[in-house]
Amino acid sequence: MQAVTDYGNGIVAIDSGYVRPVFDAIHLIEEGGCAALVDTGTNHSVPRVQAALDSRGLSRDSVRWIILTHVHLDHAGGAGAMMAHFPQAKLAVHPRGARHMIDPSRLVEGTVAVYGEQAAERLYGRILPVSAERVQAMPHGSSIDLAGRKLEFLDTPGHARHHLCIVDSRTGHIFAGDSFGLSYRELDDGPRQYVFPSCAPVQFDPGAFHRSLDLITSLKPGAVYVTHYSQVRDIPRLAADMHRLVDAFAAIGERYQDAGEARQSLLEQAMTELVLEEARRQSWKLTRPELLALLGPDIELNAMGLGSWIDARSRA
Repeated sequence: MQAVTDYGNGIVAIDSGYVRPVFDAIHLIEEGGCAALVDTGTNHSVPRVQAALDSRGLSRDSVRWIILTHVHLDHAGGAGAMMAHFPQAKLAVHPRGARHMIDPSRLVEGTVAVYGEQAAERLYGRILPVSAERVQAMPHGSSIDLAGRKLEFLDTPGHARHHLCIVDSRTGHIFAGDSFGLSYRELDDGPRQYVFPSCAPVQFDPGAFHRSLDLITSLKPGAVYVTHYSQVRDIPRLAADMHRLVDAFAAIGERYQDAGEARQSLLEQAMTELVLEEARRQSWKLTRPELLALLGPDIELNAMGLGSWIDARSRA
């Protein structure tokens, strides 16, 4: 797949370059010579975005909005660098995430806890703060105007409490971050696509996840754009798969909630078995080694997320 994919209607996916090709998408929305970016990748993504703008005859000043679906660093790590590069832009973010963009120290601490200091530095670089006057918190039902194109914000927790989806008035399509799961292009079977949930630490909430999925599907979008990676269609089928798999995730967590020191290992083993079961169910074409190489990092991260969920339930 090309580094830039034009879907028409002013919607373009830009490969951020994070981790591997076609893993992490930044979405460009263009209307009337104005531009909005949905998610930012990392600091290293700035040249890729500028090159995509150049190819479409858009200047730095044409970028009026940088929108974050949520503040996990694969989505928001480059926000400070992007805001410095695009001086006319405002940053739109969930009310729970706004303070973390103004002072990203806790985000950095959390990322270091998951990945380690050296890996976090290599992956994201130095996370830059955004001045408070350029940050706009977007509660549920709020909207922005991009040259007459309305972008409406939906509160969609489940993956994270600070998660938003964005409804595009021109197409009815939805930019869903991680609220509609991961859809890796390596798993595609011709036009048929697949999804798999992400419950990265530390705010997985199965009930909220189900409600967010129901909200997305109730709007009957012709397409959803996920950050990992970009446009998916056949939304009712994919939503049903997401509901089923979110329940499967929760069942795994409940099964091992009292497993003690062996818990993380058991969660990873059960998540691996779930991936292999899904591969059989969906007739994925990848071999077992290819599949585990592709989804191995997600298996580990999802197991950690389930551990966080178990601990939160115990505290409650």
